[in-house]
This record gives sequence, C-alpha cells and structure tokens, in this order.
Amino acid sequence: MKPTVQKKILLGVLVLAVLAAISFGVFKMVTTRYDVAVVPISEVLNRAEQGQIKKATITGNTVSVVDQEGKTLRAVKEESSPVAEILRKDGVEVTVSDTAPNPSVALFVLVPLLGLGAVFFMVARRVGLNNQTFSFGRSGARMISANTPGVTFVDVAGVEEAKIELSEVVEFLRCPERFKALGAKVPRGVLLVGPPGTGKTLISKAVAGEAGVPFFSISGSQFVEMYVGVGASRVRDLFKQAKKHAPCIVFIDEIDAIGRQRGPGGPGTNDEREHTLNQLLVEMDGFDTEENVVVIAATNRPDVLDQALLRPGRFDRQVTMDAPDLHSRKAILEVHAKGKPLAGDVELESLARQTAGFSGADLANLMNEAAILAARNGRNMIEQRDMEEAMLRVVAGPERKSRVLTDEEKSIIAYHEVGHALVMKSLNKFDDVQKVSIISRGQALGITVQLPKEDRHLMSRAQLIARMAAAMGGRVAEELIFGDFTTGAQQDIEHCTKIARRMVCEFGMSGLGAVAFHHRNGGGATEQLSESLASRIDEAVVGLVDDSYQLAKRVLLERKDKLVAIAEHLKLVETIEGPELDDLLVRA
Repeated sequence: MKPTVQKKILLGVLVLAVLAAISFGVFKMVTTRYDVAVVPISEVLNRAEQGQIKKATITGNTVSVVDQEGKTLRAVKEESSPVAEILRKDGVEVTVSDTAPNPSVALFVLVPLLGLGAVFFMVARRVGLNNQTFSFGRSGARMISANTPGVTFVDVAGVEEAKIELSEVVEFLRCPERFKALGAKVPRGVLLVGPPGTGKTLISKAVAGEAGVPFFSISGSQFVEMYVGVGASRVRDLFKQAKKHAPCIVFIDEIDAIGRQRGPGGPGTNDEREHTLNQLLVEMDGFDTEENVVVIAATNRPDVLDQALLRPGRFDRQVTMDAPDLHSRKAILEVHAKGKPLAGDVELESLARQTAGFSGADLANLMNEAAILAARNGRNMIEQRDMEEAMLRVVAGPERKSRVLTDEEKSIIAYHEVGHALVMKSLNKFDDVQKVSIISRGQALGITVQLPKEDRHLMSRAQLIARMAAAMGGRVAEELIFGDFTTGAQQDIEHCTKIARRMVCEFGMSGLGAVAFHHRNGGGATEQLSESLASRIDEAVVGLVDDSYQLAKRVLLERKDKLVAIAEHLKLVETIEGPELDDLLVRA
C-alpha cells in the first residue's frame, strides 16, 4: 500500500475517532438528562397516598411520575390495573397517552451515528478503499484454472534436463495412485535455481499445463507487509486455497524475499519476514499424504536461503536452470519464431552461434525486436539484417545517430574501438570480433562486438588476462596516438578491475595463493579482513590490472601501423564487420 494512501487512512480513522467521541458525549448527555429512577408501582401508589406525587403520565403499562421535588420516577403497572383512577383519587394530575415517548433521545443518538456512517463512507471513497484494503490476510495469489489453455512442455525449449526432473511431478499429479501403491510420498517442494531469464516461471506453468491441474502463482514479496503477522496470515490463506483445489501446483517466485537466512535476532531482525518464513515451513510440514499439493519455488540466489527450507521434506529437490547452450538456443529461437514470417536468408543456427551467453528471455526479446524492426521498415518478412540489428539492440541498445560528435571525438573513438579489436584479434585465446562501430548505441559512444568461438564453461588464467588486456586496449590506443587519456575508458577500467578482484579473491589466481577472501558468516555479511591482508589483496589486484595494461601496450606497439590504417578507415565507413576486419589486418 502506498504511503499516501496509508496517511489518508490514518486521517480518516482519526476523524472517525473524534466523531465517535462526540457522539458518545452527546449520548451520555442525553441519557443523563432523561435518566430516571425505576421503582415498584406499589411505591408510586404509597407516595401518591402520602401526597408526595405531583403529576403522572401513563403510556401503555409505563407510569412516569414527578414528585413534589421535581424528581422523575418510573414504574410498570399490570395490564388491567386501575392505576390512573387511584392516582386521581389521591389528588395527582394524571395524563394518559397512547403515543410513543419523546423521540428526542433517539434523535440525539441516531443523528450522530448516521453522520458517523456518512463520514466513514466518504473517507472510504476518497482514499479508494476496497475489499483488499480490509483483507490484509488474503494471499492475493493468482489462480490459473485447469480448464484454461496454458503452457505445456512443447512451448518450453532449451531446458531438457529440467523437463526430465519435473516430469516426475507431472506423473504424480496425473496418477498419484500408481506412486502411492509403491509407498512413494508426495514430493513436497521443488526449487528452481538459475539466473534471471532462464525460464523458471515458464516451466512451472508448463508443469501445471502438462498435469492439467490448477496453478497458483504468487511472488515472495507479496507476503511481506509492514505489519507483523500479515505475511503469515497470507501464507495460511494460500495453502488453504491450494488444499481446496488439490491436486494443484503452488508457484512462489523470488522466494528469497521471505526465505533468507534467519539471523541470531536483535534490533536488525526483520520480525515480519521471519514470521512469514516460519509459517511457510509449518505449512509445508503440515501437508497430509492425501493432499496432492506441490510447491514450486524459484530463485537466482540459492546461497542466501535458510537451510530449513532446503532440508528433506521441504524443498529437497533442486532443479538447475542454466543459460542455454548452442543446441538449446537454436531450439528456443525456433519456438519464438513460430507465427513469424522469416525470409530465406535467416539462419537460426548461425544466429544461435552468435548469441552465446544469451538467456531464454534475451532470445525471445531478440525475435520480438527483429519483428518490430521489419514492421517499422515496411517489410512483410523478417530478414537477416533485422536479426543482426535486433541482436545489437539487445546487447548495446538502439543506434543514436542523432548524437553529434566533433571530428576530434570521432577520431578518438575510432582509435579506441580499433585498439580493443586489435588486442582481441592478436590474442588467440580470446573470442572472435564480429563488428567494430563508432555509431553510438545506448550509453556507449562506440562498440566492439566479440563473440565466443564456442560455448565456454571454464576460463583459464591466460584467458582472463587476455580479456582484461582487450578491455584496456582502447585506453592504450588513446595513449599511443594522442599522448593523453579520455573518460571513454571508464567502463573498461571498471570491467578490468572487477575481473582482477575476482581472480584474487575468488579464483586463487594471484601471488596470494589458492585462498578465497569472500567468506560469509551465518548472517550473510562479509567477514572483515585484517588491514595487512586487505592491503596485499589491493596490491595483487593492481598488479594484475597493470600486467594486462602492459600486455595490451606491447600488442599495439607491434601493430601500430595496422592500428592507424584501420582506425582511419573506420572513421570513413563508421562500421567494420568481422570478415572485413580480417582482410584489413592482412592488407594493412
């Protein structure tokens, strides 16, 4: 709920409290004013006989009298009792009335209450209150019915291992009796682990679609509120709904929002999140063997999850969703190419080779961008140039030809980008260069696009040094040609420093030995290092960065003539493709 809405609600509650206090005061005043003593009818008659009653009013069976001192008394007579005649004989002025009592009391009470209700209604409309505002404890999970056409395994490509793992869940939801006959228990939870965009949510929907069961979807952040206990109530409501619709699947996205490791307590402890996590653990333990409810959760941070979530009986089965390889990328492109008219020059296999490192979401975005570009240019089919431009848009952003550069800036950018490309081409362990351009894209003034020759899962120390040297190639080229530096190498320096620090602190690729310096304690915080050790780490990082800088400098000094020739050509054509760059290297 937004803070402004909360303020309006608090203001409305304050106004209602003031009106309630006023109404109570008015009611108290009125009831005090009309307060009377209730006595037996015999006492009224005795006082009348003694001459203490001045007048009386009889309404139905109620007798109200006023004594000589002005005090009001009330009594109830029997249905046929001749009280009026007895009082008149005793000299009392008697009035018999068939009408209701004076409505002033009801008026003074009902009017403030009606006003109170009207003000509450207006405040509710003003701040936009709805049923959800008054139902904090409801989970808010979105349910996809089993009858709704959904996603199946056919619509998910590139995650064959995950399909095999999850097919057991599908079979259990379809035919639980076959598994129970052999004594197999219901799989309580499945944890999908992988970087963003690898299809964790999509394959969860596919499991529900394959099994033909309802699918409850909710994000971990939807449980947590500022009020302690609300998240736990929402967890209870979610599982209550799931049990009613069993067999079904409950999908919790970004479970690390509520499932982070619990600390030892203290002022920094998030009580609401811990209450929510505790309730989730209780609910998962509370499944009966007859309840076919499977919980699928997704996260890209499994290292921060509480160990209680991962023990057997909860999320004991983990399915890893990695970035797709070459074969998987081609399959994903084929899935997203369905319904899109492709020209004859489009080669999805070639495009798959050029998109190493892309996630499934990146590939889907690439196909969509290509379709948009083709439609924008008035073409009826998607061509290969649309695919290549879409790939660059995904990697570096759209072209910004409207950005005006001076001749000096254009020259610096050309030498900077060619410096990158020459170091990449000269170090055999690095990736191929696909394109060099001085056309601005996104935040970059120029780009050098390199693609891996093949899918790579391991990186050697020499390859990392070569990657750092390639990042420093642009700054070295500026120094060699212009004798000065510009701010254009900012991102290159950051990238190089990040690689060097990981080599020292994580990969053990420095003079400090095979030691990791990023240990974390139980609460997830980084442990403090001694000053001397931190200083040695900094020296090792600086040394690696300097080594890569000197390597790039040696490469460009040996090929300075090629650097000048290719950069001057790039200033004229603005973009050089990979094959053309190879020809220029041979001819220059």
